[in-house]
Amino acid sequence: MKLANYISDLLYRYECVIVPEFGGFVTNNKSARIEKDNNTLHPPYKQITFNSHLTNNDGLLANYIASADKIPYESALNFIQFEIEAWLDKIKDQDIYLETLGSFSMVDNKLHFQPQKKLNYLTSSFGLTNVVIPEIKREVYKKEVEKLEEKAPILITPERRKAPNYLKYAAIFVLGLSAIGIGGKLYKNHQNKQQIVVAKEQQKRIDQKIENATFVISKPLPTLNLVINTVDNKSFHVIAGAFRFPENAENKLNQLKSEGYHSRILGVNKWGLTIVSFDSYESERDAINSLNSIKQKKDDKAWLLVQKF
Repeated sequence: MKLANYISDLLYRYECVIVPEFGGFVTNNKSARIEKDNNTLHPPYKQITFNSHLTNNDGLLANYIASADKIPYESALNFIQFEIEAWLDKIKDQDIYLETLGSFSMVDNKLHFQPQKKLNYLTSSFGLTNVVIPEIKREVYKKEVEKLEEKAPILITPERRKAPNYLKYAAIFVLGLSAIGIGGKLYKNHQNKQQIVVAKEQQKRIDQKIENATFVISKPLPTLNLVINTVDNKSFHVIAGAFRFPENAENKLNQLKSEGYHSRILGVNKWGLTIVSFDSYESERDAINSLNSIKQKKDDKAWLLVQKF
């Protein structure tokens, strides 16, 4: 299985997946949109962006690979490193296309990422497809009716005020044909409007079914067991370190507090390590900005922990 596929699996559940020594894939929820060029309605989706500054290993990707393939954690790290080296070597000569993620290119010694548009990682939009809205040609039908009305009148010459009966019948017949033609156009216009109304009602029923649906994943992704003292609802934590001895964690906590950080001990993970944070945030964007600032000014080994409530 390719590394890109493992990353793709995690993007359905997590908003940030970090590839060690390469960068992080960050997702943002986007609402439905209309593409005016082809009158296409696109459902809500997750927009994928790439942040080359998120390179420190947070353990998420490696733990998932180790659990999915039933291999040691160190072997998973070696696999990731081997794949990344191959990517970086290949991108020197040509662009890299990852089918489930997007394409990478090197411009002025900087990685440029173009996300793919085939997969929708927003699970709440499962089953929704693009809808093409038919164009309503009201002005076209109006002009056609006006042309038919111009042809409909019957001209009577001044020399003969009274026309024979057969001319009257012929005039009635011509008027009848014109009325049928106009009626046909109007009926077709009415039929198109009815089809649009029916399509909207069908889409509304589909949306209601999807909103009430429960998605059951037969093989759920493994979770990381981390016991955290939840004193608030902040989900994003900038991590200063993980310590085997609690006294070392306390020392680090006191040091960071003396430097002005809102540091705290988050808990103990499944490896028995005590997690100490620089600070915690409700917004992912604030957490990433703080992480980048700390990595530049304080500690380049800081990393981001995302907690799901």
